[in-house]
Amino acid sequence: MILDGKAPTGPIENSWDKHRFDMKLVNPSNKRKYKILVVGTGLAGGAGAATLGELGYNVDAFCYQDSARRAHSIAAQGGINAAKAYPNDGDSIRRLFYDTIKGGDFRAREADVWRLSQVSNNIIDQCVAQGVPFARDYAGYLDNRSFGGAQVSRTFFARGQTGQQLLLGAYAALARQQKAGTVKLHPRTEMLDLVVVDGVAKGITVRNLITGEIESHWGDAVVLASGGYVNVFYLSTNAMGCSVTATWRAAKKGAFFANPCYTQIHPTCIPQHGDKQSKLTLMSESLRNDGRCWVPKKAEDCEKHPKDVPEEDRDYYLERKYPSFGNLAPRDIASRAAKEQCDDERGVGPGKRGVYLDFKTAIDRVGVDTIKERYGNLFEMYEKITDEDGYERPMRIYPAPHYAMGGLWVDYHLMSNIPGLFVAGEANFSVHGANRLGASALMQGLADGYFVLPYTVSNYLAGITPGAVKDDHPEFKRSVEEVQAQISKLLKINGKRTVGELHRELGKVMWEDVGMARSDASLNHALKRIPEIRDEFWNNVKITGEANELNQQLENAGRLADFLEFAEILTKDALHREESCGGHFRVEHQTDDGEAMRDDENFTYVAAWEFKGAGNEPELHKEPLRFENIKLAVRSYK
Repeated sequence: MILDGKAPTGPIENSWDKHRFDMKLVNPSNKRKYKILVVGTGLAGGAGAATLGELGYNVDAFCYQDSARRAHSIAAQGGINAAKAYPNDGDSIRRLFYDTIKGGDFRAREADVWRLSQVSNNIIDQCVAQGVPFARDYAGYLDNRSFGGAQVSRTFFARGQTGQQLLLGAYAALARQQKAGTVKLHPRTEMLDLVVVDGVAKGITVRNLITGEIESHWGDAVVLASGGYVNVFYLSTNAMGCSVTATWRAAKKGAFFANPCYTQIHPTCIPQHGDKQSKLTLMSESLRNDGRCWVPKKAEDCEKHPKDVPEEDRDYYLERKYPSFGNLAPRDIASRAAKEQCDDERGVGPGKRGVYLDFKTAIDRVGVDTIKERYGNLFEMYEKITDEDGYERPMRIYPAPHYAMGGLWVDYHLMSNIPGLFVAGEANFSVHGANRLGASALMQGLADGYFVLPYTVSNYLAGITPGAVKDDHPEFKRSVEEVQAQISKLLKINGKRTVGELHRELGKVMWEDVGMARSDASLNHALKRIPEIRDEFWNNVKITGEANELNQQLENAGRLADFLEFAEILTKDALHREESCGGHFRVEHQTDDGEAMRDDENFTYVAAWEFKGAGNEPELHKEPLRFENIKLAVRSYK
């Protein structure tokens, strides 16, 4: 099937404005007749639920955390992009558009990226009005700093806590609507199924994580804003509860999964310190504004204290390889460069899986107090984890799984191929292409929630009858029975392996075979091992406790069951895409100097996969990508 993204035609500068005018509206007095379900209360879900509630719709919002303000968006550190051009350094909406298309290695839909760039400025105004405490310069104006993949300073920030502050702004808006009665929050609730009636999304089935009760909720539209899937690698920078479950359960009901092989490896994470570690810790990309990445030129110097390695014996490899961007090269490029140094046996720290991030030059230039003002809480976090002072000794960093550019396929309206099912934020594939530039995830989440969904969901609702299908429909009962049957099946296995052991085993296969460097051999090895681990899971996993109580082993088992199916489709997508682009690096497709080699003739499309059952071949659907405003070119940061 050739998919239609429904992108508007005509001059791209007017595309979103004209499209908004052409969309249908719902009369204010009619909005209270409609009910919208929002799954996830991070930046995309929280902003979307709050804004839809403000418009007058009835909104039910669901999150598995104990509070909407604990969504994983809170963990974002470095900042949020916008094209306000405050530093007067040549920035513009078009330049943000260009940088984002180029940063995604020309694998994103132009119209979506233009809209994101255009509304970016509105996001900053919205957040300032909410009281988000963005950093300000000496004169009191909003401050900016640089991020990877751009030669301008367009990133607004609140020290190293930008995600937390933005989420608190969205949460305040959400709480206001909760008090007004337009939004009903359902915390500690996990979506386990999408209810589809006659091909249209009409509700969800959830499990109360405290009582174990299974219940269904009907809605005239469903919005999934449940985040990404990189915990398929087990060790990642994501919270341990982050999973693919909500989007995968939708995929099992017919929603197409687009570009699952596009996973982002973040170059600036604290290296793994042991086999039993449960997650990895992100150090903000903003640190690369002032921190310089280096390793010793000679392997024999790697055991030395970094201060004992003379300047002439240090390899500032990013500055050497990418002089135009230096330490602010994009994440995919910086990650592969760090791996390259370690593979050359010049890594530092335990296991030789680390590179230095050194602030001495910046401290000598501007003073330690200025560095503390810019990044103080990040240095404190680093010291608590490593027991090392990053001011006195260079930090050690190494790449780690961080973000999912792939997600459910959506059209320009953020609606999946299932009518009535909208997908926002990291849960969709929309704007990042094959690589997300730093500080654009927060931008996308708030753009989708505050400025896109209110128009596109309204346009959809204007064409349907409110409440036409409710939870007395037979499909809701069938959905509850299917969920209960899977839970019973899991509890009856009563094997000998723990969920954590099997997830760690899957993660090792995914990291080693489907991680930063992928090959035909490694991907085929993964496709052999994943079904073996899945078979071991369904025959030998041990889950204690009962279904009708708080049971975190049961929660984690359900999520791992989904990862064990999803991992296969991710790997098949990586095997199918015979090119290197962005975060997807096939070792067979690289230039003589080790850079990614795209194949625009054969792979300039979105790969959207239709799940056909575990162990069966998924069906590939394509959406061709057309570049009419930015010319396809070799992506270079040298």
